[in-house]
Amino acid sequence: MPRGGPRLYQNRRVHLAGGYLAGGEQYDRVRPGYPSESVDWSVPDGAGAAVDLGAGTGLFTAELVKRGLRVTAVDPSSDMLGVLSAKLPQVTTVVGTAESTGLAAASTDLVTIAQAWHWLDPVAASAEVARILVPGGRIALLWNQLDVSVPWVHRLSRIMHAGDVYTPEYRPGIGPGFGVAEHLTTRWNQQLGTSDIVELAKSRSYYRRASPAIRLKVETNLDWYLHEHLGFDSDAAVDLPYFTHSWRAARN
Repeated sequence: MPRGGPRLYQNRRVHLAGGYLAGGEQYDRVRPGYPSESVDWSVPDGAGAAVDLGAGTGLFTAELVKRGLRVTAVDPSSDMLGVLSAKLPQVTTVVGTAESTGLAAASTDLVTIAQAWHWLDPVAASAEVARILVPGGRIALLWNQLDVSVPWVHRLSRIMHAGDVYTPEYRPGIGPGFGVAEHLTTRWNQQLGTSDIVELAKSRSYYRRASPAIRLKVETNLDWYLHEHLGFDSDAAVDLPYFTHSWRAARN
C-alpha cells in the first residue's frame, strides 16, 4: 500500500464506494470540475479516442469532449451514467469497472481516471488500463482536494469528513507496463453558495453511508460553522480553494 494520499482498506473502500451508485443529479450540481491547465496537460497531442474510467456524471468526460476526443465513459453506476448521457449524448457509456471494462484491447489512446483512483484496486485497474491502451498511449489520473493549508478550509474539511489532507510524498501506485509518472499541481477556486457547500458535504461518501444521527450532526455543525462562526450570509457566494493533482504516464 503506497504511503500517504487516499488510502482505504479493501472492505471499507468497497463499502464507501457503494455510496456513489445513486444520487447523480446532486453530485453533478455541486462537485467541482477541473481547471483547463490540468486537462490540457493530461491529454496527449494527436489523441483521438479516450476512455474515462469512473466517469460518474461526466464532469471530466465533458472536458475530453470539448477537446474533440471520441469518448467512452465507464462507471459501475447506471444512475450516474444516466446523468452523463443526458448532458453528453454523443458519449458511449458502459456500465463496468476500471478493473473489468469489457472494452477491446489496444482500443484507445488515452485513459483518464478523475476523482476515482482511490476507489479502485490499483493493481487490477493498472493491468486493465494497460490492456485497453495502444502502445505509447497514456494514463492520466486526476483528483481535486480542498486546499487545507487555508485554516478555515481545513476546519471545514474536518466537519465534512472530506479527508482532504495532501501528503507531498504521495505517488499513485500505477502498476507495471508504464513509464515514469509525471506530476502537475494546479490551484483554483470553485464558487458555491453556503447551501451548496452543505450539499457538497452530502455528496461525499462519509455522509452517504452515515446513519441519520450522524448526518444530522454534520448538517448542524456546517450550519453553525458557515453562518455563525464564519458569519457568511445564507445567500453568500463562497470561493472554495482547491488543488487539482494530475499524474500522467505512458504505456510501454
